[in-house]
Amino acid sequence: MPADLLRRFDVSGPRYTSYPTADRFVEAYGPEDHERVLRQRADSAARPLSLYVHVPFCESVCYYCACNKIITKRYERARPYLELLEREAALTASLAGPRQAVSQLHLGGGTPTFLSDEELSSLMAMLGRHFAPVPGGEYSVEVDPRTVTRERLAHLARLGFNRLSFGVQDFDARVQAAVHRVQPYGQVAALVADARELGFESLNVDLIYGLPLQTPASFARTIAQVRDLRPDRIALYGYAHLPERFKPQRRIVPAELPAGGDKLAMLAGAIDALGDAGYVYVGMDHFALPDDALAVAKRQGRLHRNFQGYSTQPDCDLIGLGVSAISRIGAAYAQNAKTMDEYEDRLRLGQLPVVRGLSMDRDDLVRRAVIMSLMCQGQVLFEAVEEAWLLDFRSYFASELARLEQMAGDGLVRVDDSGIQVTAAGWYVVRAIGMVFDRYLQADRQRTRFSRIL
Repeated sequence: MPADLLRRFDVSGPRYTSYPTADRFVEAYGPEDHERVLRQRADSAARPLSLYVHVPFCESVCYYCACNKIITKRYERARPYLELLEREAALTASLAGPRQAVSQLHLGGGTPTFLSDEELSSLMAMLGRHFAPVPGGEYSVEVDPRTVTRERLAHLARLGFNRLSFGVQDFDARVQAAVHRVQPYGQVAALVADARELGFESLNVDLIYGLPLQTPASFARTIAQVRDLRPDRIALYGYAHLPERFKPQRRIVPAELPAGGDKLAMLAGAIDALGDAGYVYVGMDHFALPDDALAVAKRQGRLHRNFQGYSTQPDCDLIGLGVSAISRIGAAYAQNAKTMDEYEDRLRLGQLPVVRGLSMDRDDLVRRAVIMSLMCQGQVLFEAVEEAWLLDFRSYFASELARLEQMAGDGLVRVDDSGIQVTAAGWYVVRAIGMVFDRYLQADRQRTRFSRIL
C-alpha cells in the first residue's frame, strides 16, 4: 500500500470479532434473557457449539495487556474457580440441553497454563461431563512459554488439545524488559520443537508491533526469528496504548513508544517478510502457511470469525464460561460479570453470571452478515444478501455505498452490479471497510476506545 494510504488509515476501529461490538452491550439484558435463548436452543435442531473457557490468572503482569486478568502467585486460588466453572457449566447445560456437541474449544485468559496438570485434567473432565467434544474438532489452548515444559505440552496433548497458541510478542531483550515479559528465543524455539514432535496439528505465534523500544530494525529481527520457527499461523497485532482504560499500561513510558511512521514501517516490513517466507495473508493481522486449515478455508470461502478470531469451523453458537466470558446464542450476545466477586455471588445464588448483553434486531443481523462477509470472504454479493434478507441492497445501503466510492478510487475495493470485492491492498485495511457498514460507529464518532487499524 502507498505510504499516504497507510497514514490515512492509521486510525482506531473495532476488530469485529462480533457485530454489534461488545461496547454496545446493555445491562438491560440479564440472566433471564440468556436463560430464554439457551432454552430456545435446546428446543431446536442445533448445530455443534463453540466453547470458550476464560482462565483469568497470571503469575506476573505484562504491561501491554488489556485482558481481564488476576495477577497472583497463589495457585490455590485455581481450585475454587474451577468449582465455579462447574456450577456455570452445569447450569448452562441444564438449560441448553445436556451433552451438546462441541466442535471447537478454546482455553484463554489470563494464562490457562497457570493451572496445574491435575487441575487441567479436572477442567477437561468437567467439560466432558456437560458437553460432548466431537472427533476432528479444533481444541486449542493459549500457552505462556514461561509456564510450560515439554512434559506439560505432552499432558495437553493427552487431554485432547491439538492446537497451541504461543504468546511471544517480541524477541528483543530490551523490549521484553520494557513490557515485563522476558522469555528468550531459545526457550520458545525448544517448546515449538517439542510441540511438533508431540504431534500438535497447528501452532500459532502472537506478535505485537508498536511496543516500547521497538524499532523497524529490531522488529525485523524478531520477524526473522519467527520465520525460522515456521509456525503454522502468525497473529500480528498493533499495540493499542490506552492507559486510561488498562491500568498495567500506565507502567509503560510513553516516550519509549515508537513514532507512528516507525510503527507503520514495522507492519510493512513484516508483511513483506512473511509474504517472502510463503505465508498467506488471511486477513486482519493473521497469516498462515498455504497448507494450514485457515489458509485453505480462506481459499475455499469457508472462513468464519468469532470472539477467538478467524476459524475454519462453521458459524455456530458460542458459549463462554468464566469471568468476563462472552456468549453468542442465535441473535443474542451475553457477557458474564467481569469481577470475581460478582461472578461468584451470582453463581452461589443459582443464577447465570450474565450482567449485560444484546438482542440483535433485523438491521443488526443484516449488517453483521455484510461485515462478516467482508472480513472472512473479502466480498459481498448483493443477490445473496437480498435473497437472505428480502431487501434491495443498493437502496438499503445507499449511504454506505456512497462512502465506499473514495475507497474504490484508492484501489481498496471494487464495486459493480454484482457486489463489493476487497482488493489485495484492501485486505490490509479491511477493518476500515467494515466500519462503513457499522451503524453504531457511524452515529458515534468517539472511536478512541478501539485499537488502531494498523
